Amino acid sequence: MSAPELPFAGQVAVVTGGTRGIGAAISRALLAAGARVHAVYAANDEAARAFAGDCPQPERLTLARLDVADYAAVEAFWRELDAREPAGVQILVNNAGIRRDAIVGAMKPEDWTRVIQVNLSGSFHMSRFAVQSMLRQRYGRIVFVTSPAASFGFQGQANYAASKAGQIGLMRSLAREVARKKITANWSDETKAAHLASIPMHRLGEAREVAYAVLCLAAREATYINGATLEVTGGL
Repeated sequence: MSAPELPFAGQVAVVTGGTRGIGAAISRALLAAGARVHAVYAANDEAARAFAGDCPQPERLTLARLDVADYAAVEAFWRELDAREPAGVQILVNNAGIRRDAIVGAMKPEDWTRVIQVNLSGSFHMSRFAVQSMLRQRYGRIVFVTSPAASFGFQGQANYAASKAGQIGLMRSLAREVARKKITANWSDETKAAHLASIPMHRLGEAREVAYAVLCLAAREATYINGATLEVTGGL
């Protein structure tokens, strides 16, 4: 009896922030499910090499150093990716994110701007080019990894909360624009330690648990899930 085909076999995924933390768990889950993964990272070459060295499917993993806030660099990345993957990209996971915490009265303008550029503008940059690839195929899955900060606001994280709330607005608008082309856009919500006491399960979520949620949203069978929020927050 032949082995069953893996659910994401033949699909190509791009995961931003894809070599550390939640992003690494998402990349691993997609690789284990059969996808070819282009794991994007911003600067930490050592962590990226360590991730690749620990990967059981290195033949389906490509590392790409990229600042998603740099529109010209993102455009060049997608141009090279289109040449490498002529059949297109089926999955984009917008996971890249940074924090530069301070209360509003003490927050440096450059820290506000940089968090918005990476977390929100970076998601727009990557989604813009992903949609162009997906429209040619009339198929695609775009997943945004956000945070409860978008809804609750965290003290000292006004920039981060604003960027995550902006991601949700971007996702919902994008979902409406591309639904007829069989492209979906959804978001998966991660937990934060600051709200541990408020989490009914009384523990933090694990990276692999967020990764499983991303696989659900990215599946071909998730055709009718669009513009939705899948909270991976332990009931928060």
